[in-house]
Amino acid sequence: MSKHPRAGSRIPHTFRSLRLPRRGAVAVAAAVGLLALGAGWAYTVQDGDSGATVQARTGDRPGDGAGAPRPAGTADAAPADSARATRGTRGAPGAPGAPAVPGAPGTAAASPDADRGLPDVSDETRAKIPATARQLLLVTGKGTDSSESTAALYTRPSAGADWVRSSERWPAHNGASGWNAAEREDGDLTTPVGVFTLSDAGGLLEKPPGTKLPYDHNRLFVPTGRGVNGESLAGAFEYVVAIDYNRRTGFSPLDLVKPEGEDKGGGIWLHVDHDGPSQGCIGIPKEAMKKLLGTLDPAAKPVIVMGPAGF
Repeated sequence: MSKHPRAGSRIPHTFRSLRLPRRGAVAVAAAVGLLALGAGWAYTVQDGDSGATVQARTGDRPGDGAGAPRPAGTADAAPADSARATRGTRGAPGAPGAPAVPGAPGTAAASPDADRGLPDVSDETRAKIPATARQLLLVTGKGTDSSESTAALYTRPSAGADWVRSSERWPAHNGASGWNAAEREDGDLTTPVGVFTLSDAGGLLEKPPGTKLPYDHNRLFVPTGRGVNGESLAGAFEYVVAIDYNRRTGFSPLDLVKPEGEDKGGGIWLHVDHDGPSQGCIGIPKEAMKKLLGTLDPAAKPVIVMGPAGF
C-alpha cells in the first residue's frame, strides 16, 4: 500500500512531524502521544510497515460514518496502499453446521461446472480452515516471487461439505516481492501466506447494498503517494476489507494497532486494485470488491485463504 493520512491534533500554529524507524516505533509513538495528550498537540508518525504517514489529534476519533465514535484506541488514519502483513488469527469459533444464509448475493448460485473443492491448496492449509467457515475467498498466486494472482469466492452449506466456487474469478495483485510463508519483516513487500478471518470493512465510498460486515464509511480512506511501480493509487481505498493478520478484530480497518508487534508489520487489506503490485495487500477489481461486500456475512464466518499455487 502507500501512505495514508491520519487525523491530527493541533500544535498552536503548526504541525510537528516525526518519522519513526521500523523498530522501536511503538515506544517513540507512545512518548509522543503522552506529550500530545498533555499539550493538545498534533503530530504525525510514519507507520514502518505500510509506509503510511499518520496524523493524530488527541481526543479526535473519526466515527463509523453515522457519527458514532469508535472504541478507544482506534487509529484515526487510512493505512497505506499495501500495508504489510502480520500473523493472522485463526478463525473465530461459531456454531458448527449452521445453515447457509439464503439469498446472499453471489453466494448461492454457482455455475453447473463450477470447481468443487479448493484447487492448488495443500492438505496442511486445508486443515487450518475453521470448520465453521462457510464463505471463503481463495487467492492463488502465480508463483512464490510473483505479484500476480487470481481470486475466487467459494461457499459451502455446512461444515464438512464440499466447497463450491461461484461462477466468477478475478485477476488480483499481491505484494511486489511475492509471498512469505515464514516470518515476515516490516516493509519487506511480501504478502503473508495462510488462512485469515475477514471481520471488518470500510471505505471512502458508502457501503454497497447488502453489506453485512461492520463498515466504516470514512473520509480518511485516501492513500497518498504512488504505487510500487509509480502508478496512481486514486480510488484504491474506495472499498476495503481488513485481513485479520496482526490486527484487532472489531475495529475499523483504519486501526493501526498490531497486537503481535511492529516488526511483523500489519495493515493488510483487500482493496480496489490499482493495476500494480502492492506492499502486501490484495487488490481486486472494484466490481469484485462491491460483490464481496454484498456477499460476505459474519454469520458465515468468512475467511481468506491466500498464497502461491500449492501452498
